[in-house]
Amino acid sequence: MKNTDKIQRNPFQFLFGFVIVVLVNSFAFAQNKQTITLENAILLAKKNNTDLKIADTEVDKQRLLKKTAFQVDPLQVQYQGGQFNSEFYDHNIAVQQYFPIGTITKANRQLQEALASLAERRRDLTEYEMEKAVTLSYYQYLYGVSIQHLNNELHTIYAEFLKNAELRFKTGESGSIEVISAKAKVKEIETQKAQLENDLGVYQKQWQFFLQTDENVLPDTTTALQYEIMTHTKENRIQELVSNYYEQEILVYQKEASTYKAMRTPKVGLGYFAQTIDTKTLFQGITAGLQIPIFGGGNTARAKASEMSVMQSQLVLDKNTLMLKLQKEILINEFEKQQKAVHYYQKEGLNYADQIIRTAQKSYANGDMSYWNYISFLNQAIDIKKQNTEALNAYNQSAIALRFPSFTNN
Repeated sequence: MKNTDKIQRNPFQFLFGFVIVVLVNSFAFAQNKQTITLENAILLAKKNNTDLKIADTEVDKQRLLKKTAFQVDPLQVQYQGGQFNSEFYDHNIAVQQYFPIGTITKANRQLQEALASLAERRRDLTEYEMEKAVTLSYYQYLYGVSIQHLNNELHTIYAEFLKNAELRFKTGESGSIEVISAKAKVKEIETQKAQLENDLGVYQKQWQFFLQTDENVLPDTTTALQYEIMTHTKENRIQELVSNYYEQEILVYQKEASTYKAMRTPKVGLGYFAQTIDTKTLFQGITAGLQIPIFGGGNTARAKASEMSVMQSQLVLDKNTLMLKLQKEILINEFEKQQKAVHYYQKEGLNYADQIIRTAQKSYANGDMSYWNYISFLNQAIDIKKQNTEALNAYNQSAIALRFPSFTNN
């Protein structure tokens, strides 16, 4: 009861305290938001990306399997008891172990080394795809922010238009149609603003998905919307990655074929036995033997199948090489087309739009231009600005595609 009385006696003090709490919480939330450059975003994604972690685990697994290159058969231990020498119950214990000989150990080791290297090449391709996805989502978010800024600019323009239209209506210089039209346009822009906020939220979630982080990090909006192609990077990076992968895959199949062929070599065995005769005397000795794979057709067929896989991988490599070459030519043409569009808007188009808006606003405010002409010129200028933003988005997509061409991994 006392607390309620206190609030009733000091409503402004209570309200002031509530506002302070809200501001402090809002400031703390804003402080938690961090902007990040594209370079640092890629580093963060490399640290968090699950696919890369899986690929790293595969590399570690294949390296661990190198220790299995020397493979021996299980130790054979045999006991025999009974009347196998005489009417007396005797005992016989035999131990035997077979070891691989020839090139089988070397072939196994080379195969595991090749598999480990293949896992590394596969990881490189995964990292490439991850970097491409992060770059695309980074500039998609910047595009969303740019559209928001354009929407805000349009709101300012039409708010000023509405102000002038209401003034002209009050002075009797125009009819109510101008005011109604301006209000409708302002309301439309405000509705679009809410929709754009939802779009930006989707872009942010996509961005965080590729970064695979719960941290409240956002792309640095001070970054220029136009993606800059790095001239110092390798132009044939993807071709190098794809070639390395399939050449390593070919090497794996070659080593696999060598391993199957080496399995046709015999194994040598050494053993020890101890037995009793008439249950009185312990006799000992050693044994030696060979395991000869007489029926080696299975390994021969597997070796031939691996050799056929070599040919298949070579064909896939040739196909990807051709596709990347043709794709690059297409991407260059598309990039140059989008580059010309961006160049026009940056050098001329945007200047025309700004001049049209300024001239139309001044003429309309002075009464030198009709409402319909003003709307027509305003829509023309706005359309130019929209086309510029869309052209930049198309340019970025073509530039990133040129920087990160797609490939077929099958």
